[in-house]
Amino acid sequence: MNKYLLYPGCSMESSGRAYGDSIKAIVEPLDLDFEEINDWNCCGATEYLGINLIPAYSLIARNLALAAKQMNPVNGTGGTHTVVAPCSACYLNLAKADYYMQERPSLGAKVNEALNAGGLEYKAGTLDVRHLIDILVYDVGLEKIRSKVVHPLNGLKVVPYMGCMLPRPDYQHRWTDHEHPTELDDLLRALGADVIDYPLTTECCGGHMTQIGPETAFELIRRLISDADERGAHLMATVCPMCQMNIDAYQHETNQFFGTDYHMPVLFFTQLMGIAFGKHPDEVGIGLELVSARNALANIGIEVPVTQEPAAPRKKDEGLPMPRRWTKHEGKEAVR
Repeated sequence: MNKYLLYPGCSMESSGRAYGDSIKAIVEPLDLDFEEINDWNCCGATEYLGINLIPAYSLIARNLALAAKQMNPVNGTGGTHTVVAPCSACYLNLAKADYYMQERPSLGAKVNEALNAGGLEYKAGTLDVRHLIDILVYDVGLEKIRSKVVHPLNGLKVVPYMGCMLPRPDYQHRWTDHEHPTELDDLLRALGADVIDYPLTTECCGGHMTQIGPETAFELIRRLISDADERGAHLMATVCPMCQMNIDAYQHETNQFFGTDYHMPVLFFTQLMGIAFGKHPDEVGIGLELVSARNALANIGIEVPVTQEPAAPRKKDEGLPMPRRWTKHEGKEAVR
């Protein structure tokens, strides 16, 4: 059994719950042992590094220090030095902190000074930070994944969407290509899916631009959805909770802004793995998406109860006031 330390990240119990559920569903069939890092904290996402560098890297490196401490065989991990991060932003932050603490000794010293205040330290290079899909493709292997398939995804037309944060910058040279990596394509094909060539696979989904510049975010989302739709995709498969949330949760508003009518489901690749492994849709979080995947999965004989299909986009009763803006389609003022 392959053992790894798991950094789950903040989204696995909230917006990315379907990702967390589907990961749990596939680890046993693939003989994976994920031990969660004790007392981990938020990686800071993308904003904190743009605000204050040392506190941001210290926040990230605290997780590395905890993982390095926990990898001691006495603590039960068998001495593994690999940290798995399913979220692309988490993966990038952890890998970046480890890399720059080695490349910039002065930065590493300042970060460790901050960590020492909490009784921790981290020697850069101690850990191997990897994304989940990297582990699945290169450690587990496509042949083993293929051997676990009991319900091939034959007839399901999928576009593979890697997002912009995973394949670059590639500090450890893990990916086949920075612009058009094939890891997700290869894995989906191992499940039997009809993988569609998707030139926008590493284009940005907008990240947090939905909160800063919604019009810019909507255009980025529209490009991704429209290209997938024009290529005849039944759904999009992604590796990142931020990407999934943006394209799924803001698809309704994007349609309103442009006067379009796209209904493109966005699932995590691990959900498709679970379906191919014979797991029930409930087990892998099918139905938690806002743009229902029910019709898409019907193409491969998977029945999703109608009760799981969301009737409308989620709305919070309260929230921060948002600026008024002009819609491109209607040409009149609208309020989010």
